[in-house]
Amino acid sequence: MFKVLVADPISELGLQKLYEHPDIQVDIQTGLPEAEIIAIIDQYDALLVRSQTKVTASIIQAGKKLRVIGRAGVGVDNIDVPAATKAGIIVMNAPDGNTISTAELTFAMIMASARKIPQAHQKLKNGTWDRKSFVGVELRNKVLGIIGFGRIGTEVAKRAQAFGMKVMAYDPFMTPEKAEEVGVQAASVNEIVEAADFITVHTPLTKDTKHMISTPQFAKMKRGVRIINCARGGIIDEAALFEAIQNGIVANAALDVYEQEPPTDSPLVGLEQVVVTPHLGASTEEAQINVAIDVAEELVNVLTEQPFKNAVNLPSLPQEVLKSVQPYLELGEKLGLLLAQRIRGRVQSIKCSYAGDLSKISVSPITRTLLKGILSYHYGEEVNYINAPLFAEEQKIQTSEIKSGKHKVFTNLIHVEVTTDEQVYSVAGTLFNGLGPKIVSLDGFTIDANPTGTMLITEHTDTPGIIGQVGTILGTSDINIGSMQVGRKEEGGLAVMVLGIDKPISVELLHLLRNIRGIHSVSEVNL
Repeated sequence: MFKVLVADPISELGLQKLYEHPDIQVDIQTGLPEAEIIAIIDQYDALLVRSQTKVTASIIQAGKKLRVIGRAGVGVDNIDVPAATKAGIIVMNAPDGNTISTAELTFAMIMASARKIPQAHQKLKNGTWDRKSFVGVELRNKVLGIIGFGRIGTEVAKRAQAFGMKVMAYDPFMTPEKAEEVGVQAASVNEIVEAADFITVHTPLTKDTKHMISTPQFAKMKRGVRIINCARGGIIDEAALFEAIQNGIVANAALDVYEQEPPTDSPLVGLEQVVVTPHLGASTEEAQINVAIDVAEELVNVLTEQPFKNAVNLPSLPQEVLKSVQPYLELGEKLGLLLAQRIRGRVQSIKCSYAGDLSKISVSPITRTLLKGILSYHYGEEVNYINAPLFAEEQKIQTSEIKSGKHKVFTNLIHVEVTTDEQVYSVAGTLFNGLGPKIVSLDGFTIDANPTGTMLITEHTDTPGIIGQVGTILGTSDINIGSMQVGRKEEGGLAVMVLGIDKPISVELLHLLRNIRGIHSVSEVNL
């Protein structure tokens, strides 16, 4: 008999799968403080929570029988995932449960902004019959720009097409074949900004997407454009949005998420042109039931040793496989994450090559970590270790896994090559006994760098003075350089430099570095 502790209020309908299973006993004890959970958790095989209970390392350590922790929702920030992984406990979530609810809210926001429904509603509620002030626009034949084309973005596109809208979509992994399949026009962010009548964002919040819609983008937009954000606060620069509304560039905005929540100090909330809701993307009865159903089904699958799909950490592997691949799993994910933050253009293929000792073992788990590192940076919680290969397949990205024999230099080597429609990017890493993971090659240049912390990577012409200029700019900005590696193939040719720096740098500083004569590209990578 397996015992499951449900520590937060969760839909009874969602728990039916657990109740119905003859070998599972469900105990519902909500609102327990950490000490009380620690006192009883050693009795349970599984723990199910929402957002209230903080699953700490102490709880995990006390859960001697725990095999799986389930979160009935998308994020797992209330669960100490590294501690669970170290303890061999699977952590899973329900990334698909709120897809439709968020897509429908987005489209409701599009409708509300087009027809000024909330404003008209409030004025009539206040006793004023006013038809002249609320002339809207039709959606038919308007251009909807979707930035971020994962599951939610795709569902929004389907609804827009049903209303006769023309859809342009940007996604770094969307191929022309994928765009044609779903009937949208693949476009760059700049193309969307210039052509769209409505713009909606559906990306995770990363250093690359923070303020991706800001003053330069608003300056290129059509007058009368409408902006929707039901994804993450901070993707749209709220100060720049306020200014764009004041200047008549943006006719209307509809926001469900904010840079600071609740948005008590945001001037946007007081504008008549802005429709606001309090982060309701997943707030439907169906979504609450769906996330509970999804995670309950996954718990049953784990406990009964059936296939499962929504692990946010690596699933359990046979002991002999785990022993051979475990040292390389972190290296694999970091190589993928490094590439994800450097690539430009639409990804066409990902090739994972293994040499030396790695050619003798099962490398499939390492490939999954590589793909997860690359894809999750752009799609967030939608991608995990289980579904990463399928996700790549859905995006029409060709993936391959190649093994070779001994390497002439290293006893083990992982080499990853990503081809986009603009260029080819590559990185290689190895494990040194006693020294841990190392990056030994970047775009074909030999280097020796630790894949950790914040890294600044430049491509530049190998001429005197460039390295000094970079160091001077960083130094005057109070940014310390902890390590430096430079790689070149020939004197005076192209070179790369990898700096380990003590803290992230600003967009303005990146711009300064890119303007140094002889610098071809600069990217900041956080590992």
